[in-house]
Amino acid sequence: MKILSPAKINLFLQVVGKRADGYHELVTLMCCISLYDVVSMDFGAKHISVHCSHKDVPSDEGNLAYKTAVLFYESIKKKFSEKDRRVEAEGVTIFIDKQIPVAAGLGGGSSNAASVLVGMNRYYGQPFSWEELNAMGRRVGADIPFLLLQKPAIATGIGDKLKKYEGVTSVPILVVCPNFQVSTGTVYKNLNLRLTKCEKKIKNFPFEMPVFDARQHLCNDLETVTISAYPEINEIKETLLDLDAVGALMSGSGPAVFGLFQDRARVQRAYHAVCKNSGWHAYVAEILT
Repeated sequence: MKILSPAKINLFLQVVGKRADGYHELVTLMCCISLYDVVSMDFGAKHISVHCSHKDVPSDEGNLAYKTAVLFYESIKKKFSEKDRRVEAEGVTIFIDKQIPVAAGLGGGSSNAASVLVGMNRYYGQPFSWEELNAMGRRVGADIPFLLLQKPAIATGIGDKLKKYEGVTSVPILVVCPNFQVSTGTVYKNLNLRLTKCEKKIKNFPFEMPVFDARQHLCNDLETVTISAYPEINEIKETLLDLDAVGALMSGSGPAVFGLFQDRARVQRAYHAVCKNSGWHAYVAEILT
């Protein structure tokens, strides 16, 4: 079984505060984009194993896809009797053909985990409802419920409470990723809530408007941390705007930056211009609605 596993971007990311459990409360508008990993699953193996085409992706319990497979088998055992054929096989071999940049703020690991949940549920005859899969995903990672939904949505809480949002249109985007990775945990640890800026933009709550306006509403509170450590991210944003992007923003905790464009001709011109910088990787995609 092969499943396309899309990347995500944050069109808006406000950090509201820090919780007692260490997580941060968010208000974020997320969308999937047409930049995909391919997750392949071979069932009937004796054990769970994960293999990836990218050397920096773990193949053990540190991999979210691995954790998800373990949780799925634990859950199916609890739901059905041992005589049910669905609990006979306890192994799956997972291979991830990695196209989404790693540790870039694009949700690749969470998307892979969501794909594993969907694929395993399909293989075993849909034993779990979407709500049950959602609950499983939430136990592994906060972005997984959204990546199960794969529709533009406003996420609140730690990013796991979802409300579909109809105000996003499918526009071409250019994702640009510099040649370094960023730790999400480190970014949140260094975030100073007094320096965040998205609260001003959300006072009129743009998500109640019929169409999200990139010129007015693009905002990411985490930029204050990541750009201070890596000024190159701001250089990418300015480059995309100079290349006729309607707006540009860092996704998640970075370092990936995306620019939204009016049409494919403009995004292709920008792609060729960006590719001249040997230290940046560029990907043409579109928002999935």
